[in-house]
Amino acid sequence: MIHISIRETIVLRNNNPEIIWRVVYMENNSLNDYKKSSKPDAVKHESYAKELSKKQIIRLREITNELPSYVKLFLRSIEETTQPRTRIAYAYDIKYFFEYLHEENPALSGKAIKDISFDDLNHLTALDFEEYLSFITLYVRDGREYTNDARSKKRKLCALRVFFAYLYKQDFIEENVTAKVNMPKIREKAIIRMDANETADFLDHVEFGIGLTKNEQRFHEKLSTRDLAIMTLMLSTGIRVSECVGLNLYDIDFNNMRIKVTRKGGNEAFVFFSDEAGSVLQDYLAERKNITPADGHEDALFLSSQKKRLGVRSIELIVKKYARTATPLKHITPHKLRSTYGTALYQETGDIYLVADVLGHKDVNTTRKHYADMDENKKRANRNAVKLRED
Repeated sequence: MIHISIRETIVLRNNNPEIIWRVVYMENNSLNDYKKSSKPDAVKHESYAKELSKKQIIRLREITNELPSYVKLFLRSIEETTQPRTRIAYAYDIKYFFEYLHEENPALSGKAIKDISFDDLNHLTALDFEEYLSFITLYVRDGREYTNDARSKKRKLCALRVFFAYLYKQDFIEENVTAKVNMPKIREKAIIRMDANETADFLDHVEFGIGLTKNEQRFHEKLSTRDLAIMTLMLSTGIRVSECVGLNLYDIDFNNMRIKVTRKGGNEAFVFFSDEAGSVLQDYLAERKNITPADGHEDALFLSSQKKRLGVRSIELIVKKYARTATPLKHITPHKLRSTYGTALYQETGDIYLVADVLGHKDVNTTRKHYADMDENKKRANRNAVKLRED
């Protein structure tokens, strides 16, 4: 049995107290140094979330350099209330709209995007935005076909509404015409999740490589312990895929059976994992300690075959690979693993507030919306619970 923990020792160096941190493995009651440093890895290396945030800020600057200067003013105005990833999404949606004006709008066709002025925006009407939404339903660019469903079009229009509302509030434009454009109607989709039997089958496919091709089997022999640890952890905690890839070695606390994750808004939270997840994590850590990570990836919990931190896309492909044969009739993604956990937890506890807290939902109504159909089933099952007269 292997346990990981962080130990500290206070020493005097140049007459100043300094903490020596040691990330260690305990195996058969003996200590094996995994790393040594003058500071904990959490300080020595910036967290994955902070590193990712820096890259996103750089990417955001690259996008806005192609746009009029007032777009930067808008993005700066929401800097304190949004994450870089959210601002990138805004920037892309604004960029796509300006590209459309540059290429398709008769009045602005051929005009450089950076030269589109407030006066140009003042001449836009609600019809221009409706034509834009119609155009992006299906279009071809650089020989590639692009489509947007109602949900995607609604998000793009929401972004433009917020952007133009800012310009109007700052008196840069005379009217926010986007408010006159009707939002695309979205049809609610049934929430896809695995039941208990499907979850067990899925994990069997992960552990034993059932249904994999010969080429996939070769990789499975080397990576099955890692894959099982990832899938079991996600299915027993409901963490987001972004939270999973951001985990570091020192984020695991076996004493309290919990992990520390960075939520969507940047807040840190502790999430408890099951004994089953703890067991497969320890199996993986036994292999992990024999791997020499690539430079800059020493802290990462889950490593790729290139010995670098696994990315979101990599885990999406891992889930897709096993789900292809385990649940062929359901399109299972990492988010569906999260829904599966939330469903199981709600079925066991009936406590919607607990589920919201564990999943990191800020608004319990978000959670209630996801599991409303289960409430309906509960109501239906208990329709005869109250007897008015004895038979």
